[in-house]
Amino acid sequence: MRPAVFALALMTLTSLARAQDLYEFQPAVPRWASPENPNGAQGEGGRENRGAKGRPFETLRAGQSLTLAHIRGAGVIRRIWITVADRSPRMLRALRLEMFWDGAAVPAVAVPFGDFFGPGLGQTTSFENALFSSPEGRSFNAVVPMPFRTAARIVLTNDSAIDLTHVFYDIDYTQGATHGADTLYFHAAWRRELLPRVEGRGRYLGVSVGVITDPAYGETWWGEGEVKVYLDDDATGPTLVGTGTEDYIGTGWGQGVYVHRYQGAPIADTTRRLWAFYRFHVPDPIFFSRACHVTLQQIGGAAKADVHKLVTSGVALTPITLDAGDRDRFLHLLDRTRPIALDDPSLPDGWVNFYRRDDVSATAYFYLDRPAGIGVPLAAVAERTAGLP
Repeated sequence: MRPAVFALALMTLTSLARAQDLYEFQPAVPRWASPENPNGAQGEGGRENRGAKGRPFETLRAGQSLTLAHIRGAGVIRRIWITVADRSPRMLRALRLEMFWDGAAVPAVAVPFGDFFGPGLGQTTSFENALFSSPEGRSFNAVVPMPFRTAARIVLTNDSAIDLTHVFYDIDYTQGATHGADTLYFHAAWRRELLPRVEGRGRYLGVSVGVITDPAYGETWWGEGEVKVYLDDDATGPTLVGTGTEDYIGTGWGQGVYVHRYQGAPIADTTRRLWAFYRFHVPDPIFFSRACHVTLQQIGGAAKADVHKLVTSGVALTPITLDAGDRDRFLHLLDRTRPIALDDPSLPDGWVNFYRRDDVSATAYFYLDRPAGIGVPLAAVAERTAGLP
């Protein structure tokens, strides 16, 4: 069979298998946890006000926590939908979302609410990708599968000083199936890096990143940094290395607004200096057997003359390369035995990449072979909300 014909046949078989999933009975018991049935109990929904929309939402006072779901037994979280009355950047960063699996004391998910669902930075916009969506920029949806063996608990905490008057939510899950030894637990962590070192056996699922550029760098490009994935025994160098920030999310030569299934940038705001983007390693899985650590360099770029102006004005940066036109004229400025000034007549004109400092935050999504979290607490609310627009 010719390769093209074989590929078409394979695609046809795959599509038929997926369609078959829709009409084959599965022993999965559907449950929804919502204000109208917080325990998802059989036949116990809509009991208030004679069933006439008696409790569609909850109120979350400042400093208090709300348990969105507390499930006992094995199951899989299939979908999370939430909308809240206050969707300001500070509230979305101040709300703390935590998920606990199998009775673990340390949450596997501990993230700012808004950043978890994307696009991050406390911003809202209409988008849809393979794992998260907001149809009109007013709701927060996730369809990431989250299995558990004995219990699941999802908690929303209001770390702000303002009451949240309305919280509407559905936590949709199924029960009735057991999980094998290879079933991993879903985790998410928010940091000023992509993924801190995690140990164990698992899968790096992807990341949602927010960048607020420092105005000191003007309109120079900020996204030259490379994503580096350190796997298992990697020490001084990573195994997986990208070529640039926009390259990592599938575009090139800059970064505008686009939303695709596994990669995209819902926000690219040059006026407010805000960028939010994501990459999910679904078609290109990243598994690890012992450990994983993911970083993103803070590197920008501009014409040599523009970078020189920044240097002379006292802006904190370190030139690292100069691209004078092709690979043979790509100069390593850090490899030189002595520092060289950008106005040195021996240097040709070209594009200069340089280390810089911007506000970079990220929610990393990953699976691990244990239910408990990685043990690093979520940053305090003052640190989470600092610098928001």
